[in-house]
Amino acid sequence: MSGSLTPGSMARLLGKWSVGAAPAYRELADVVRLLILDGRLALDTALPSERALAATLGISRTTVTAAYALLREQGFLSSGQGSRSRSCIPSQGPAHAGGPDGTLRLSGAPGLAVPDGILDLAYASLPASGEVVHRAFAAALTELPALLPGFGYDALGVGPLREALAARYTAAGVPTTAAQILVTSGAQHALNIVLRTFAGRSGTKVLVEHPSYPNALDAIRAAGCRPVPVAMPAGRSAGRGGWDLEAMEAALLQQRPAMAYVVPDFHNPTGRLMPDAQRRRLVRAAAAAGTVLVADETLRELDLDGAGSTPMAAFSPAVVSIGSLSKSHWAGLRTGWIRAGESLIQRFAAARTTLDLGGPVVEQLAAAHLVNAMPEPLPARLAALRENRDTLLDLLGEHLPGWEVERPDGGLSVWCRLPAPISTALAVVAPDVGIRLAAGPRFGVGGAFERHLRVPFTLPPGQLETAVLALRAAQDRLERTPQLRRDLPAPPAAAIA
Repeated sequence: MSGSLTPGSMARLLGKWSVGAAPAYRELADVVRLLILDGRLALDTALPSERALAATLGISRTTVTAAYALLREQGFLSSGQGSRSRSCIPSQGPAHAGGPDGTLRLSGAPGLAVPDGILDLAYASLPASGEVVHRAFAAALTELPALLPGFGYDALGVGPLREALAARYTAAGVPTTAAQILVTSGAQHALNIVLRTFAGRSGTKVLVEHPSYPNALDAIRAAGCRPVPVAMPAGRSAGRGGWDLEAMEAALLQQRPAMAYVVPDFHNPTGRLMPDAQRRRLVRAAAAAGTVLVADETLRELDLDGAGSTPMAAFSPAVVSIGSLSKSHWAGLRTGWIRAGESLIQRFAAARTTLDLGGPVVEQLAAAHLVNAMPEPLPARLAALRENRDTLLDLLGEHLPGWEVERPDGGLSVWCRLPAPISTALAVVAPDVGIRLAAGPRFGVGGAFERHLRVPFTLPPGQLETAVLALRAAQDRLERTPQLRRDLPAPPAAAIA
């Protein structure tokens, strides 16, 4: 359990929540829901009792009771013993895939129909490449008996997967041996191992692109490190390629961060691809600053336009590469890796033993088959993603013409600039119109990106249309009741440092 909140702590999180335009209970419920979705109110946290919170806020107990009841109805609170309720996220059962008629009437959006359940736009992930993944696991089970006489612990990973990954890097122009690969439980696990190795001291600086992947920012903060954000240009002006290399070089020289975390291949959330010339410059600048350059290649295979790129490690043996099969094949595999020099891999393995003693063997054997047959599922998946991307761009242009959108080179999402700083407010009202969003500030440091929203194109075209119509309904609601987008609580200082 995550603990409990005192009435005073809850009041500080809520900030100035009441603006008097809507029923007070609904405004209170909206802000609590935002705190949960934004990660500022941890899951499984016991909220103050209705009586205690009402006394602290100076409102009637009836208002708090009604707000808690609405949150329970929406799935954001679960009742515990006595009067305490705990924060949670609505579960997604079989209804998520759609009921017999596939539709649901939505509050606040007359006439709008969506597949039964909430459409989740907070995650940019795909379902499994079904038959290919199933076949890989079937093959893994036939190979498992040969490994059963061993203990099953291997901090480096099973040999067949390390050899398959090494061959994959070698074919891409980065000569690699199995000794230069460490298998992890996903890319997030890989980043945590790297952070533990290079950024063990509190306050260690880590350069990041701005915006960046939210879970990476969370990991950097959780390690006690200080993110050093470098803004990406708002547009891809001539010769800049999507990254401001002059700003990155200046930050590396002046700040001397211990580590730099970048996503050069279909950057999350913008979908940009870093040109090789910029990769070469960044590698040189990191070396000159004594900074370890970590390239997240999780989205590398999702090249929608066939532009191609050279792995960052091809420009320097000092680059640390991390990747996984979560975006190309299935997030449920939980298989990732680190590619680096042999001496670094040994350091990473030593750091890893403080977190776990190795990954699941069957999953690694299956992953080896998937890596060896990497091209098999990709053409069909890329074709579907290209259709989804073009559909989403057309729908946004038709229904939300005030939004500025950038056509991504690859990846799974579109980064949108909104006509006003309403990203957090959209995330608050989104469940009322049948969608779930990740607010723009989740992708930044210090509360930035209230004018931005990441919209994945992982849903099929029909559901994308429903989602865009829901986005329009949410924006219309904010325009009708502008009080909803004012005085929302800012993230507490500890969360944005």
